[in-house]
Amino acid sequence: MAAEPYRCGAIALIGRPNVGKSTLLNALLGQKLSITSHKPQTTRQSLRGVLTTETAQFVLIDTPGFQTRHRGALNRAMNRAIRGALEAVDVVALVVEAKRFGAEDRALLKQVPEGVPLFLVVNKIDTTEAADLLPFLKKAANEAKFEEIVPVSARSRKGLDELRRALEPYLPEQAAVHSADDLTDRNERFLAAEFLREKLFRLLGEELPYSTGVEIEKFEDERGIRRIHAAIVVRREGHKAIIIGSGGSKLKQIATAARLDMEKLFGSKVYLQVWVKVRSGWTDDEAALRRMGYG
Repeated sequence: MAAEPYRCGAIALIGRPNVGKSTLLNALLGQKLSITSHKPQTTRQSLRGVLTTETAQFVLIDTPGFQTRHRGALNRAMNRAIRGALEAVDVVALVVEAKRFGAEDRALLKQVPEGVPLFLVVNKIDTTEAADLLPFLKKAANEAKFEEIVPVSARSRKGLDELRRALEPYLPEQAAVHSADDLTDRNERFLAAEFLREKLFRLLGEELPYSTGVEIEKFEDERGIRRIHAAIVVRREGHKAIIIGSGGSKLKQIATAARLDMEKLFGSKVYLQVWVKVRSGWTDDEAALRRMGYG
């Protein structure tokens, strides 16, 4: 019998904020690539993760949570990232939480290009009983023409093999577009900024992370040692004081946690210098956003 043809394609993971798209991407890759936190809107830019198997290459695109309530230049940039990710994909996977399908999810369905295979991935099934999940799945099936509905728990890694098997036949028959050992098409400079920004979401209060950004001002690789100079950008002087903390303790905690994650991903020693600077109104400044990579 002839061998099955190799398949390779792009799969956009879309969903409203905090449904677990980034956690799902990391679980499928078997490695942390996309940043996560319990706060919504942690992901601000699309990120491609590459999963290569013997029979297929899955190019998984993590996207920001679609913004229907909040306005402003930063949120518009996040929605543009979603629309951009949907322009040239082979499959779209709408990720929702178990037992929750609402207006925001329906709004996202309107963004899906016509003719692109659509999956419904029901995440966080470990938070509900099977008896409650089955009626939800039946009801959700009526929301759109889904090729398949796949229940998963990204956190506990349940249903991931089933999801990969379901997606693979919908990928085009073609050779891999990335090397087998590629994890992403993003460079280390971008990933360093993301890992530092993750710590702002995890280690600061509920509101402050949303008005912070990260600029990598210098990134050097000297004989396998990364030397990184990064600036945390805030809107107000008061925010700067909070991030620095008493005697610089909070900033040190943030930088140390980020550095350890960078070393694990890059596989090398990292020297990280971080400071905080004030740039009033940067989240509503299109030019400032472009300088920080939101464009």
